[in-house]
Amino acid sequence: MNAEATVGDPLAQVSHEAGAAKPDPILSCENISRSFGGLRAVDVDRLEVQRGVITALIGPNGAGKTTFFNLISGFDRPNTGKWSFNGEDLGGVSAHQIARRGMVRTFQLTKALARLSVIENMRLGATAQAGESVWKALVPPLWRNQEQEITERADELLERFNLVRVRDDFAGELSGGQRKLLEMARALMSRPEMVLLDEPTAGVNPALKQSLLEKVREVLADGTTVMFVEHDMDMVRDISDWVVVMGEGKVIAEGTHETIGRNTTVIDAYLGTHHDQPLSFEEEQATLAEADRAIEGESA
Repeated sequence: MNAEATVGDPLAQVSHEAGAAKPDPILSCENISRSFGGLRAVDVDRLEVQRGVITALIGPNGAGKTTFFNLISGFDRPNTGKWSFNGEDLGGVSAHQIARRGMVRTFQLTKALARLSVIENMRLGATAQAGESVWKALVPPLWRNQEQEITERADELLERFNLVRVRDDFAGELSGGQRKLLEMARALMSRPEMVLLDEPTAGVNPALKQSLLEKVREVLADGTTVMFVEHDMDMVRDISDWVVVMGEGKVIAEGTHETIGRNTTVIDAYLGTHHDQPLSFEEEQATLAEADRAIEGESA
């Protein structure tokens, strides 16, 4: 999916600058910072995520991407800043409450409960279950119908994610790619408005990787906004509508993958210098003159 080629693209008029305002942001962040000792891991002045698109969050190792996900999803607390989801302030809101409000996440290292079956893992993803109450649990008629509905939804998602044949297997017996699929499917049990995917294809074989890409597209087609952290630039190019780049904890660039690929700030963040850019005539002459001076100094 390509933002520049999409008809009625909501991002068509958005500036390709870090912190650019979006026409309909589902997530808005301001002045979010997180330090660990003397290291400032996240220092995001402003970031808005457009509703109804796939946004990729990229950057070199140590750029602060996963830490940023931890902060906005409630798994860690920022030192400063505020952020809102659907216009509702999330400062001080716990991770499970954020999930109930419609923003869920997956993890780079999958969190499947190994000693529960696949279907049991899926059932755990549903929210507001009557059977979770101690008193209601003692009265089966109060939760039995809901549990049946939850199981039906779980089976539908397992079918969609090609996991039906392992429905009754222990989650710990699944391959790495299958656990990734399970975690994404389980995240959808709560019918979220936004999903945060942390390196969804990391450690996945090429065949399952393609399946995961298709599932991400399907999630968007269902009306769920997607933001994902990824190092695989082929995936970023194939499915992202918008790309946000982090470097040293900051948002340093935004845009489509085409414009990001030409951004010298991004190139510097990844490579440390403007590689492959030819010197101007003046720069070349200055370099040669400096070399001549160095040679003359050695001769003296």
